[in-house]
Amino acid sequence: MNNSDLADSIAAAHDLSKADARKVVDGVFAAIADAAAKGEEVSLNGFGKFKVKDTPAREGRNPATGATIQIAASKKLTFAPAKAVKDKLNG
Repeated sequence: MNNSDLADSIAAAHDLSKADARKVVDGVFAAIADAAAKGEEVSLNGFGKFKVKDTPAREGRNPATGATIQIAASKKLTFAPAKAVKDKLNG
């Protein structure tokens, strides 16, 4: 499922136009991304949590040459599903 499919599903379920539903979907994802960029945790009841985690700098290897390289520190967005979602996935 992609953004358009999600918007189509929301439009059908809530009697909205596809364009309005697409704006809602894009707005939700933009709000999550903005909060994550600020380092905030986004918690959606019954769905899960989005958290920003810091990955420290580390040493790696180039698989083609075997040369040692430095991998820069970075941030990543993680998702932990809520119990209700886990239960739905596992029957």
